[in-house]
Amino acid sequence: MNVDVVIVGAGPTGLSMAHVLAQAGISVALLERQSRAALADAAFDGREIALTHESRRLMQAWGMWERIPAEEISDLKHAQVMDGSSRHGMHVQAEAGSEAQLGWLVPNHLIRQAAYANILGNERIQLLDEVKVERVSTDEQGCTVSLADGRVIGGKLLIAADSRFSETRRALGIPAHMKDYGKSMMVFRAQHDVPHGHVAWEWFGYGQTRALLPLNGNQASVVLTLPHSQMQQLQALDEDAFNIDIQRRFEHRLGTMKRVSVSTVYPLVGVYSSRFHARRFALIGDAAVGMHPVTAHGFNLGLTSVKLLSERILAAHRAGQDMAAASLLESYTWAHRRASLPLYTATNLVVSLYTNDRAPARVLRSAVLRVADALAPFKRMVASQLTG
Repeated sequence: MNVDVVIVGAGPTGLSMAHVLAQAGISVALLERQSRAALADAAFDGREIALTHESRRLMQAWGMWERIPAEEISDLKHAQVMDGSSRHGMHVQAEAGSEAQLGWLVPNHLIRQAAYANILGNERIQLLDEVKVERVSTDEQGCTVSLADGRVIGGKLLIAADSRFSETRRALGIPAHMKDYGKSMMVFRAQHDVPHGHVAWEWFGYGQTRALLPLNGNQASVVLTLPHSQMQQLQALDEDAFNIDIQRRFEHRLGTMKRVSVSTVYPLVGVYSSRFHARRFALIGDAAVGMHPVTAHGFNLGLTSVKLLSERILAAHRAGQDMAAASLLESYTWAHRRASLPLYTATNLVVSLYTNDRAPARVLRSAVLRVADALAPFKRMVASQLTG
């Protein structure tokens, strides 16, 4: 089989890239370990994705946004960052930016379903599901992907969208800086008594980090970060004890809290690839940059990578030029590095400071938030990151 572009990984970024390229007349082979049934009916995994205004615009332009049920989209109006038990912190309001709200919250599994539905019926996309990639190689003419079942796919360009632990990235010799934060993250939906006002909380405690992502009604997505041993203890609690424990962790600020979904636990590992391309090869999504969730920008950066790379591929395609030229891919790497490295670095600095529980760090943590809250230009900058 020969196509223009081979994409490994049919997560939302891989699916989005396939859709954008195919719409412009570029043939795509999309390789995925999961079955079509699993892609079509992606299971709830606890994660709610905070989407910026730019991400919403991209999803609308690519035909994904209207595939998500309106009642499942929650407004993100304001954000509050707190430290310790203090009720003071940094408040980021949408009015500080140029839009009426900071963004939107959408369940991850519905984004996955929408991205899959978006490629159905497109004859330029060949989805090969339940396949295992055995070997990949590139040369001056193109790329070759060998599957475990014996099939071989050739193309002009190979794109990896196969997670922050990308086997394709490793096979083609691109190293990545991996930062193990030494914690586990639990996500689940909770019902609570006190209205959240569609305000997101990022609450750095001592020995734990709590986040609240406001959903429609008196429901929220709870994100709790703990050392793994403590997470195991929490998982072992029965339902009543679990709910009591969560209420205590949120210092009863939301009144009674009750878990209303399954809870899922993920290891916290950040990834930043040393470069985002090699010969006739490019990285997008988490394969390029895997963010710590504290700034909620992981998926937004993934969509940005699709935008930056596809713009360059489509321009070359329209001009009848090589869509995998070294200069094109290098331009993509530099553009995505400019978009992602400051945010990745700042996120790691925030995590390092606000998970340090020693006395000097506690004083500095509180002081930084007080100063940041008093600086209107800084808050406008934070808001503009979300509103665009």
